[in-house]
Amino acid sequence: MLTIALNVVAPIITYNALRDQGWSEFAALLAGGAWPVLDSAVHLVWRRRLDEFAVVTLVFLVITAVVSLIGSHSTQALLVKDSAISGLFGLLCLATLVAPRPLMFYFGRKFATDGTAASTAWWNGMWQYEGFRNTTRTMTTVWGVAYCLEAAVRIALAYVLTTDTVVVLSPILMYGVLGALILWTTMYGKRSRRRGEERAAAAAG
Repeated sequence: MLTIALNVVAPIITYNALRDQGWSEFAALLAGGAWPVLDSAVHLVWRRRLDEFAVVTLVFLVITAVVSLIGSHSTQALLVKDSAISGLFGLLCLATLVAPRPLMFYFGRKFATDGTAASTAWWNGMWQYEGFRNTTRTMTTVWGVAYCLEAAVRIALAYVLTTDTVVVLSPILMYGVLGALILWTTMYGKRSRRRGEERAAAAAG
């Protein structure tokens, strides 16, 4: 709930309140964009340790801050910046497909284990199975393609819709895609695990 509040609700309220006070679209957008940065900082502090997930969060936090401060001072540039960062994450997912292990392997280890040495070792050991490797690569591909498409749509909307409309629509679209991806990942992961168990049982029999 805190993430939704800081990334969706707070930026919209801040933007509209500051616009009512006579702030420019650019200034209001920049001020509203501080809430997602605060959310990322809170999560980094809460975890209190630097793992792969925290590193990715920190990198994109720095990119967001730098681009916001030194980029082109226009409302479209700020809107495109947010979308471009989503696209950059998608490209990162796709780029890791040629790495020894794709990005979703590390995200899965973060959220599918309790962080103990035993559970981490169990997750790492799963990489020996072809089905697990294929599942992880498929998830990484889907997330990468989805975020690249999402970024393209949001960038296009920044040029064809008014700023007031995009401020509301953009976070809804962003979290709608995220929610759909999480739902698909959960269902696909369960189905892949069930098939793996069935193959193991058949082999044992």
